[in-house]
Order: sequence, then structure tokens, then C-alpha cells
Amino acid sequence: MEMRELIQSGNALRQNIVTMCYASKAGHVGGSLSSIDILNTLYNVEMNHRPDEPDWPERDRFVLSKGHVAESLFAVLAQQGYLEKAELATFSQFGSRLIGHPNNKIDGIEMNTGALGHGVCVAVGMAIAGKMDDKDWRVYCLMGDGEQAEGSVWEAAMAAAHYGLDNLCLILDRNGLQISGTTEDVMALKDIHLKYEAFGFNVVEIDGNDYDDLISAFTIARHTKGKPTLILANTTKGKGVSFMENVASWHHGVLGEAQYKQAMKELEEAV
Repeated sequence: MEMRELIQSGNALRQNIVTMCYASKAGHVGGSLSSIDILNTLYNVEMNHRPDEPDWPERDRFVLSKGHVAESLFAVLAQQGYLEKAELATFSQFGSRLIGHPNNKIDGIEMNTGALGHGVCVAVGMAIAGKMDDKDWRVYCLMGDGEQAEGSVWEAAMAAAHYGLDNLCLILDRNGLQISGTTEDVMALKDIHLKYEAFGFNVVEIDGNDYDDLISAFTIARHTKGKPTLILANTTKGKGVSFMENVASWHHGVLGEAQYKQAMKELEEAV
């Protein structure tokens, strides 16, 4: 995909996310907007996958460990053809498959996630299985920075390095905010890159809302041998909507009509 197409794709995904959250009066719009460029790059540039054959054995695997931003994953899966775009309008509605967290009733979703710290553990298990079966497919897992307070994340990191899982790429959406404030006030991460390096990871720090940076980082991860990679993606919470950017309350904020119209206007004019 050409760079302009990738930028246009990301903008369209942002509009779908905002619309889903506005219509449902639910969702986690801030973190979805911070992480959507990561998902856009994974599904349109980096990962080997087949929407018309979702269980293709040789596919790369993706796990959304920060499962509360499910609307971002649903938007990408609809764009790719794993589900009908019209179904996005049912997000968080009674009887919908598109509930507030990923579930594997939907093609393209490997596992149910929601409880923070669980997805990364399963991603490590998948990568171990790939090594045991001598497979070339890779495993990608997106985590939140608030999620780093979960002890299971560090158990998984220890195992990933111990088993030399160079087929595993963890991505940390480092937007600096969580539901109750900044990560540094709630549970400081400080030099998080040094922590992962100490655990045996190759760490690549980038601007997680910049496509050139993302593509370069995934290339580095793919060519790193003998150890897993963490992409430390510094992002902006609420990216793309001026009044949401770097505002903690938009972790789980609900848009009013005027806010929705302003957000859509900004996104429509962005490309």
C-alpha cells in the first residue's frame, strides 16, 4: 500500500471509530485513536493474512491484549473484509457480536481478550507453538501502558526472552494516560525501554502515530534473531481529534452531538 493510501486508510478508520463510539454511547475512543495507526500498518503492510481464509494455517497471528479498544480492531477487520462494514453500526448494541472486547466468534480474532495482561501471555504461548512446529508465521501483540502494571505481563516477557522468541513482536501503545490519570501518577513506568531490555528484549522506540517509523520498526523486528522485540510506540491519546488529544477523560468519554460533528469535521478535513 502506498503511503498516501495508508494515511487515507487511517483517517477512514478514525472516522469509523468515532462514529461507532458516538452511536453506541460506549467504547474507549481515546485509546482506539492512539493505537489505530499501529493496527492500520499491521494489517495493510506488515502481516501475512487472508480475510477470505481467516483460519489459513500460515497466517501471522495478532492479539489485542488491551482488549478494551476493541472498536479499533473491529474497524480494521471490517476494512479488511473479515466482517461486513454495516455490522459496525451494531457495536455495543443488544445482541451484537461486536461487544466491548474482542471475541473469537468473529473471523480474524484469535482469542477473547479483556482482562489486562492475559493477551500477552497467550501471544507468548502462540509464539512458542510456532517455534515447536518450525513455522515461519509471526505473532504480534498490542499492549497498553497502563497494562504494564499487571504482573502477568512480566512473567510473559521473562518467558519470551528465555525461549528466544524472535517470532514475537510486542507493541506498547505508550500514550501516557489511563482511565484514572497519567501512567506516571498511577503507576510510573519511567524508563520502560530499559526494563524490557533487562528482560532480554530488542527494543525499538518510535513515534507510534508515524507510518514511516512503524514500517521501519516492524522491519527491524522481523529481521531480529534470537530474541523477541518490543516496539515502544509513543502515541497521542485521542490522536486526530483536537479536543480529545492528551486528555485522560477521553479514555472512556462519551461524545455529544456537537462533539461528534466537530470530530468528524476535523477528520474529514485532515486528508
